[in-house]
Amino acid sequence: MSVGLEDGAIVSDATSYLPRRTTASLTGVTVTMVQDTHDKLRPMLQRRDHGFRWRGKEISRIEGLSDAVFAFAVTLLVVSLEAPKRFEDLLRMMHGFVSFGVCFAILLLIWHSQYIYFRRYALDDNVSFLLNAMLLFVVSFYVYPLKFLFTAFVNGVTGYQDVDAAGKAIVAMQPGDWRRLMFIYSAGFIGVYAIFAALYAHAYRLREYLDLTPMEVYETRGVVQEHLLMMGIGVLSVILSMAGLPQFAGMAYVLIGPMQTILGTVHGRGRRRLGYDP
Repeated sequence: MSVGLEDGAIVSDATSYLPRRTTASLTGVTVTMVQDTHDKLRPMLQRRDHGFRWRGKEISRIEGLSDAVFAFAVTLLVVSLEAPKRFEDLLRMMHGFVSFGVCFAILLLIWHSQYIYFRRYALDDNVSFLLNAMLLFVVSFYVYPLKFLFTAFVNGVTGYQDVDAAGKAIVAMQPGDWRRLMFIYSAGFIGVYAIFAALYAHAYRLREYLDLTPMEVYETRGVVQEHLLMMGIGVLSVILSMAGLPQFAGMAYVLIGPMQTILGTVHGRGRRRLGYDP
């Protein structure tokens, strides 16, 4: 049973009321604060984006949905939703924060890459929508293999052994499971960068419509090359894992640093030839 009051307030039998106008005002203030923060950071971030002219002025509905999915993915990484009742439980939970931090950083990098894409091109056509939906699907699926892999890796490095309620050691993986785990991880890795490569290739095809400058065309093409390089490293890891060499499949990702450095040096020279001097 409820009774309507002035200003759209609602009183129920079990809860106190909050005026609808007040709720709308609070929501409006929150949105305004987020947009104001974005507007203040925008010039600084744009200056560090290789001379790119940001066409995305406001947060689109596609980005709003993406932010919600990324936030949901982060909640899936949380070690425990229940506060520890014993000190041993606290220590066990704190041990999981190392792998949580690594996974959180990876998700943040993916989110940032998507954010930069929409700031640069502000595309909301069907192709961009479908590719972004595919990215969100892969990220949502990628969370648990990502957490499992880095939890197993951290436990192996630190020698940590989880136990059940009876104090018996839990064997999380058998020796032969590493090959399949690296295959699953690498498949998700390839999927993420394949979608980013497709997004930037789509923007490159629309370069005349977007009125991209020669510098922006060069940078867009360079990002496609960067993502193809990352895909190649993922494919190498898949091949090594299928060959029964999971330890080398993991070591393949060490190539990311040197290869990105070389590609960045080449792209930097190209930018200078086009007259961009950061």
